[in-house]
Amino acid sequence: MHKENKLPAVFLDRDGTINIEKDYLHRVEDFEFIEGAPEAIRALKNAGYLVIVVTNQSGVARGYYNLNDVNTLHKHIEKELAAFDTFVDAFYVCPHHPIEGKGEFLKECDCRKGKPGLLLQAAAEHGIDLAKSYMVGDKIADVEAGENAGCTSLLVLTGYGKRDLQKLAEGRVKVCADLAEAAQEILNPAH
Repeated sequence: MHKENKLPAVFLDRDGTINIEKDYLHRVEDFEFIEGAPEAIRALKNAGYLVIVVTNQSGVARGYYNLNDVNTLHKHIEKELAAFDTFVDAFYVCPHHPIEGKGEFLKECDCRKGKPGLLLQAAAEHGIDLAKSYMVGDKIADVEAGENAGCTSLLVLTGYGKRDLQKLAEGRVKVCADLAEAAQEILNPAH
């Protein structure tokens, strides 16, 4: 695919960015959108961005739940988003942990954010122009994954964002209250 045909994307962390942070979320009945998140996804989609969820799921590595549970939750998210007349283009999951993992999931990998593996895989599979793309999340690992992939990173203050903001150098990234504000920043950057 020629560079001029590549598409911009907004990569979204899941827990603490799209949905309310609940430790090791894996049950459909525990899922709750952060207010304004579905509308933000719809606005990004309507503006022509691919919207791709990239999520570390170390609960799989730790044996708390399995990849089928993750896929079931993602199907539920898709159904919930359909009620808002929108969708995400793809979900990418890192099920590994370098220290706490069990069996095949105990490994140092390139897909665990702050490494850019999930974003690079999505870019290759969907024809994404990373330089014109964004990574939005609530953790330093999200910021680093975006930076390492060549995207513009934004930190949201939902989830762990307020905690992780203290660890980031001032001015390193744009900080937004939540995904709704991040979408507005992407669509109408204040210069």
